[in-house]
Amino acid sequence: MTWRPTIAALAGLCLAVTATPLPAGAAADAAHVSAHAALAGPPGAPPGACPTGASYGPPLPASTVTAPRIQGGFTFLEGPVWVADGGYLLMSDMTAGTGPYNVQPSTIRRFTPPASFDTFIADAGSNGLALSADGQQLVAATHDQRSVSAYRLSDRARSTVAANYQGRAFNSPNDVAVRSDGVVYFTDPNFQRGNRPDQMSGRTSVFRVSNGQVSLVDDRLRQPNGISLSPDGTALYVGAYSENKIYKYAVQPDGSIGARSVFVNYIGGPDGGTIDCAGNVYWTSGGDSLVHVYSPTGTQLGTIRSGTSGTTNVAFGGPDRQTLFVTSGRWGDSGLYSVRLNVPGYPY
Repeated sequence: MTWRPTIAALAGLCLAVTATPLPAGAAADAAHVSAHAALAGPPGAPPGACPTGASYGPPLPASTVTAPRIQGGFTFLEGPVWVADGGYLLMSDMTAGTGPYNVQPSTIRRFTPPASFDTFIADAGSNGLALSADGQQLVAATHDQRSVSAYRLSDRARSTVAANYQGRAFNSPNDVAVRSDGVVYFTDPNFQRGNRPDQMSGRTSVFRVSNGQVSLVDDRLRQPNGISLSPDGTALYVGAYSENKIYKYAVQPDGSIGARSVFVNYIGGPDGGTIDCAGNVYWTSGGDSLVHVYSPTGTQLGTIRSGTSGTTNVAFGGPDRQTLFVTSGRWGDSGLYSVRLNVPGYPY
């Protein structure tokens, strides 16, 4: 059952699903950040993701890094997110489409280090996942209802963050990024739309949710996929899967979007991405199954390999958020990989 909150309730949810925005190296400890304090600085990094007063060197131990596999045998893993309070990682596991509309079922799996896996939410309908600022909710791109949803971690209760745009159903929301003041950004390609009618007139877009209102960010991208915010909240990165590019948008203090530029001119099939506390960008490539690592200016710093096919998404986790988790692998044998890096980063 889906509860659709009022605009006022959505505004409250937005405060819950965001992260404290401080510049890299200047974020407050999550344990001491209240919802009111979260509004005090520029919206950006999730609370607790970036240590206070830290300075950083090179993020990778070498220009080419290999991430060992923790476990395989899943169908198709996506959207990892680290839940610090519980010390576990959540991931979407999608299977083949079913029913008259050929919609892909999805289950949220939980990994508790060092080696425990279980089902966290069955029939979640999710792809990309993010975490609320208070650590109590998942924000999920949910293609089952062509929406963006929130799942309360305590009881798995589901609510709706974004149901449609101007009365028209989305294609199949794919990935999400959450700002510390409650603004949610998400991508809407048509990968999981199945046989359901196209209500977006062939357009695949990026949207923003602010105070319960959905607005268009950009409808010129071909199959926008992964999406991430810079630690200082001034830049939004979006991977355009069918263009083999990563775009960078200027973000205004109110969450609206300014100028667009090309951040990476070529990356084969860009999927999900994340960002570390120094502002370095980590993006998965379906073309070569690598995680490509870029400086904030777009200079490539190195690559991370995790298996030989199907690298889909990344997230930082572990007690100090210096472990990079990677979802990767061929259909039917998708796996979770991890490698320890030099710089902490975002939990999704």
